[in-house]
Amino acid sequence: MQIDTTILIFILSFGIVALASKEIGAFFARYKLPLISGFLFAGILVGPYLLNIIPREAISKLRFVDEISLAYIAFAAGSELYLKELRSRFKSIAWVTIGLVLATSIIGSFAFFFLTKYIPFTQGLSISSRIAISVLAGAILVARSPSSAIAIVNELRAKGPFTQTMLGVTVIMDVVVIILFAFNSEIAEALLTNISLNLSFIVFLLAELALSIFFGYLLGKLIEIILYQNLKGTLKGILLLSLGYFVFLSANFLHHYSFEYFGAEILLEPLLICMVASFFLINWTPHRDQLLAVLHDLGPTIYIVFFTLTGASLALDVLAKTWQIALALFFIRLLSIFIGSFLGGTVAGEPMKNNTVSWMAYVTQAGVGLGLAKEVAVEFPQFGLDFATIIIAVIVLNQIAGPPLFKWVINYVGEAHPRGESTFDGTRDAFIFGTDDQARALARLLKSKGWQIRWICPDASCAMTAHEDDEPLSVLTKIDFKNLESIEANKADAVITMLSDDENYRLCELFYEHYGTKTLVTRLHNPANRERFLKLGVLIVYPGTATARLLDQYARKPDSASLLLDSESKHQIREISVRDPNLHGIALRDLRLPSDTLIIAIHRGSNDIISHGYTRLRLGDRVTVIGSPQNLEEITLKLEV
Repeated sequence: MQIDTTILIFILSFGIVALASKEIGAFFARYKLPLISGFLFAGILVGPYLLNIIPREAISKLRFVDEISLAYIAFAAGSELYLKELRSRFKSIAWVTIGLVLATSIIGSFAFFFLTKYIPFTQGLSISSRIAISVLAGAILVARSPSSAIAIVNELRAKGPFTQTMLGVTVIMDVVVIILFAFNSEIAEALLTNISLNLSFIVFLLAELALSIFFGYLLGKLIEIILYQNLKGTLKGILLLSLGYFVFLSANFLHHYSFEYFGAEILLEPLLICMVASFFLINWTPHRDQLLAVLHDLGPTIYIVFFTLTGASLALDVLAKTWQIALALFFIRLLSIFIGSFLGGTVAGEPMKNNTVSWMAYVTQAGVGLGLAKEVAVEFPQFGLDFATIIIAVIVLNQIAGPPLFKWVINYVGEAHPRGESTFDGTRDAFIFGTDDQARALARLLKSKGWQIRWICPDASCAMTAHEDDEPLSVLTKIDFKNLESIEANKADAVITMLSDDENYRLCELFYEHYGTKTLVTRLHNPANRERFLKLGVLIVYPGTATARLLDQYARKPDSASLLLDSESKHQIREISVRDPNLHGIALRDLRLPSDTLIIAIHRGSNDIISHGYTRLRLGDRVTVIGSPQNLEEITLKLEV
C-alpha cells in the first residue's frame, strides 16, 4: 500500500510540474524559440540535478508515462503518411529519401564509432559494443520532424514542387526511421549479447519484423472498431492511448516469457506496431479525419508531459563532459544531410539550384527522434541514459537551427506566400469587385459611412453599368498583380469580392500576399470552397443563408439587430485601428472616452480579446467600438492620428 501511495504522490507532483512546463514552453515560444525546448528546460529545472522536484527514483516509476507518449508519437508518425498526397512527386520523394537515409545512417554511425574514443561511457567497451551503440545512433540521426515542417509550411503558405517533395520526404522519413531503428536495435542486441550474425539470425529478425507488422494491422482493425462507435472524442483518445500502452506491456511480457520458457528472445517493436496501425487507418479506412482529430486533441498534453519528463531524465553530468561530442555530431549530421539530399535530388532530376540548398529543409528533429532516444535508455540500461543525453542534446540543436534554415530555403526557392505589409494613408478605401445590384447597394451604403469607393468589374461589358461620377468604375481584364497595380490596389483598406468563387479566391490571395489587406470579404457560392478562404482569414458571406440569419436575428433580438444593421438606432459599431504610437501600452481605463461609447473587443493578430479596463493597447490593434456617430469620429481621431 505504501508503494501505491508513493507512486500516486509522484504522479500528482509530476502533473503540477507539467502545468508549469506548459507556461514555460509558451514563454519560450513568445521569443521565437521551439516550444519543446521550453518543455525540456522545465524538465531539467525540476529534475534531480537542479531543484530535485522530480527525484531520480521517481523517473523510473514514471516509465509508463514514457510508454504512453511513445505510443502516441508512433500513432502520429503513421498518420502523416497519406499515400494519395505523395503520388504526384513520388520519384523525387523516393530518391531523396533513399539518399538521406543512406547518407545520414552510414555517416552518422561511422562518426559516432570514431567519437566513442572520446565519450566517457564508451571508453573501455569492446569493438562490438561500440558498433552496437553506433548503429543505434545512426538510426536516430535519420529522424525528422513532420510537425515542425508542416507548421512552417502553413505559416509561410508555402506551395510548389520543392515544398511537395520536402513534405513527402519528411513524412516518410519518420516511418522509415522506426523500421530502421527496429532493425538496428535487433543487431545491437545481438552484438551486445554475443549472438552470431548468421543467416538464421537474419531470418529470425525478418520474422520478428513481419510479426510486428501483422500485429500492427490487427491493432488497426481494433482501433477501427472503436472509431466506428458513437463515443465522445475524449473517450476515444483515452482508449487509443490505452491500447498503445497495452502494446508496450504485451511486447515486454512476450520478451521475458519467450526467454524464460523457450530460451529465445522474441523482440516485437511496439513503435512499429502502433505506426502500422495508424498507417492502415489513414490509408484504407474511412476514419482518417476522425483519427487525425483525436490525435490533434491529444497532442498538446502528450508533448508537454513527454518532453518535460525527458528533460528531467537528462544526465547533466554526462552532458557537461560530452557537449563537444553533441556539437560534433550536429555538424556531421548537417554534412550527411547535404550529401544525401544533393545526391538524391540529382538522381531524381531536380533543379541544381534546389539541390544545393535543399539540405536546409531536413535539419529539424523532434518527437520521433526523442522517442527513440528514450527507447534506447530503457532497452539498454547499461549505457542507455548516457547515450540518450548526448542524442537529445543533438536533437535540441537541430530543433533550434532547423526552423530558421527551413524558412530561409522556402523563401529562396520562391515558394513562400506570406501575408504582405499593409499601409494606411488616412482614407478608408473599399474596393468592390462586381457590379450587380448587391454590389451597387453595398457601395452606396459604405459611401454613406464615409468610405471612398472603387468598383471593379472583370470585363469591358460591365463598364457600361450606370454609376455616379464620384463612384469610379475600373475594368480589370485579367486578375493578376500587374493589373491590380494599375488600379492602385495598395490603397485598399477593405476588399469585397462578388465574382465567381475562383475569381474571388485569386483576388483575395493577391491582396493577402502583396498588400496584406486586413479586411477581405467574399460572397461564397459553393460551401466546399470555404476552407481555402478561411486559411487567408477571409470573412465569408453565404447568399443562401444570409437573409435567413438576419431575419432570425430580428425575430429573436430586434434591438441588437437594429444596432448591427444601423436601423432605427442612434448608435453604430465601428472597427478602428490603433496607429498613434503614444497609445502603445496604455490601459483602456486610462483612455478618456465619451460617456456613451464602449470598447467591446480588441483584435490582435489572429486573436480576439474581450476587453476590460486593464487591457492594454498595442500598435496595430483593431478596436471594435460602439457609440454615436459623432463620438466614434472623435475616437477615430484619438486612435488613428
